[in-house]
Amino acid sequence: MSNENGSSAILRRGLMLVLSSPSGAGKTTLSRQLLDNDKQIQLSVSCTTRHKRPGERDGVDYHFIDTATFRGMIERQEFLEYAEVFGNYYGTPRAPVEQLLGSGRDVLFDIDWQGTQQLRDMDTSRADLVTVFILPPSTRDLEKRLLTRAQDPKEVVAQRMAKAADEMSHWAEYDYVLVNRDIATSLNNLKSILTAERLKRERQVGMSTFVKGLREGR
Repeated sequence: MSNENGSSAILRRGLMLVLSSPSGAGKTTLSRQLLDNDKQIQLSVSCTTRHKRPGERDGVDYHFIDTATFRGMIERQEFLEYAEVFGNYYGTPRAPVEQLLGSGRDVLFDIDWQGTQQLRDMDTSRADLVTVFILPPSTRDLEKRLLTRAQDPKEVVAQRMAKAADEMSHWAEYDYVLVNRDIATSLNNLKSILTAERLKRERQVGMSTFVKGLREGR
């Protein structure tokens, strides 16, 4: 493994960075900006049975599939996690994530608290998991964001607001919590979390070899 300057880098194990929040709190915006700013992390593209929203691209934002296909993937245990939300299924395909982690890449997840719990319950993934919950500055601000983005009918916005209180009650289950008053500040805080987690001793699996070389005068 080499860094951008071409010098030898210390081998590091990939991590799974989970972002969760009630709808409208800003996790999708933060996810996109983090991906634009950090080429070491890649988005885990979920499968969903809901229809595409304006501007979304199949295979980039989601893999848009029908319900029968989704249920078949559940039966074959092809998801790391999945959930039904507002009548639609969402799930994280297992194979691409395991491939990325095995190559030392970090993977970003934009999932809810239920999906996060499923990942946490997997013994094989717990050590690689870093979870962040994003809160809105106020309930009024959350409702305003949902109405302004105009992606859902008013009845769906009402459903999302009704569910938000339950979703926010799970904040204490996460490693980190960000109150998203300002996207730029929240992004900087998120990048700081990611940097610190990458530097944890147990994730730098090549550190022993590096230190051994230092002690031998290399």
